[in-house]
This record gives sequence, structure tokens and C-alpha cells, in this order.
Amino acid sequence: MKKTVSSLAALVSIVGFVHSAPAFAQSGRDGARSLTDRDRAEIQQLVTRYARALSSCAAEEYADLFAPIAGSFASSIRGEIIGRDKLIALVQSEPHCITTPAGRPAGNGPTVVVTASAEGVTGRADLGNAGHYEDVYVKTPKGWRFQSRNVITRQEDAATFTARDFIALRRLAGNDLGAFDDVYRDTPVGKRLRSSGVVIAATGEGATGRAFLHDGGHYDDVYVRGASGWRFKSRAYVTPGDTSAAQASAGR
Repeated sequence: MKKTVSSLAALVSIVGFVHSAPAFAQSGRDGARSLTDRDRAEIQQLVTRYARALSSCAAEEYADLFAPIAGSFASSIRGEIIGRDKLIALVQSEPHCITTPAGRPAGNGPTVVVTASAEGVTGRADLGNAGHYEDVYVKTPKGWRFQSRNVITRQEDAATFTARDFIALRRLAGNDLGAFDDVYRDTPVGKRLRSSGVVIAATGEGATGRAFLHDGGHYDDVYVRGASGWRFKSRAYVTPGDTSAAQASAGR
């Protein structure tokens, strides 16, 4: 059974776009720092180490490149992956790590353009036809680490989506409330992590989202972007086992 949850949509929609900024900020004082040449070189090295760890399926090494506890990776199809254990599971679930666990030859990774501002230390790394990364970095006792790394595909970029949009949409959907389940898929080596939290797709009119709940049902969302930020156009709850509604919503 699929029904619209208008009251919840109205309640959660007040979160809005304006709340996205803190996710990018380290602090006003730290963000205003003047980066040295050494800082910039170390951040580039971090980006290079990321590419090598991911391509070689070095899951623990990959997870160590993120800030402890709250470091996160996010993309539209993967959702938001937060914390060491899930970051390790993310690498282990990469297709090339399932079929050839030893991984592919390690690459050097893209060149990152680093910016220090009142919002913190951020970076953008071009991935060619695959899109680009939008990063936030934090300096820890062990050196520079990713506070967050967001993938923006070429199609999303063309639709003027940025990491800020996806952060705002996840908060609007309630990603921080702890109500959404991780999704796993069967592979030749067992179950592997597919996504965490709400999965979002950019559309010509705005965006759609799907989030699975602890009761086995899920939400199908439609979002619109206006002058005041992102809001729900609709939120529908699909009951557990209602495959007809799930298939219909998948064809939106």
C-alpha cells in the first residue's frame, strides 16, 4: 500500500536548504586560515592516496583517510556513508573489489584545486566524464583528512547540482534521524553494502529520493527546488512487501 505522508513532509520540510552550511564548516577561525604550500601538498597527497587505496581495494587504508567518527563519503546512488566500518564496507562492495579483491593497478588520482575560506578548507577534483569530487578537509593530529567527499556526476553538474544540494536533500528527507536502513545486495562473495540512507536522483524537475525504513517499508520522495531551498513535492510510504507500488514508483 502506498500513501502520501503530507504531515511528515510538512514538518520535515522546514529543515530546508539554509541548514546545509554547517556541514561544510570546520569553524570560522580555522576556515580563515592561510594554507601553506606544505598544507596544499599534503592535501594533494591525501587525494592521491585515496585513488590508490580505492583502486587497490585497500579498504582499511581508505577508511583511515577520513576524519575519525564523522568522516563521510556520499554520492547519489550510494547515499551517505559515515564512519570507519561503513567506509571499509563501501570499498569491499565496489564491483572491482568483489571480482578481483587484489584490486586494479593503483593510479595517482586527479589534481585537486584547494580553497581556504570562512567555510573551511574545501577542494574540487575533476574526474573527466565521470564528474568531479567536492571535498571538505580537516587537519587532525595525524594530518589532513577528508571531513567529507561528495561525488557529483557530469549529469548532476549539468543540472546545477552541488554537494550542498545533496546535503540539504538528505537533511530534508530525515537522513540524520536514524530511521533509515542500510541496503545490501547479494554478490558472489556474500552480501555487500549497496547504499546507506536516502538514495537521491536528480531529475529535470528537481529530484527524487528513496529511503528504506526499519519496518521493511520505504519512502518514495519527490523534491522541488525553489527560492527558499529544497522542499517536498510529495512523500509516499510504501508498505513492506508491496511490490506493485514499488515497481510503479521506480518507473516515475
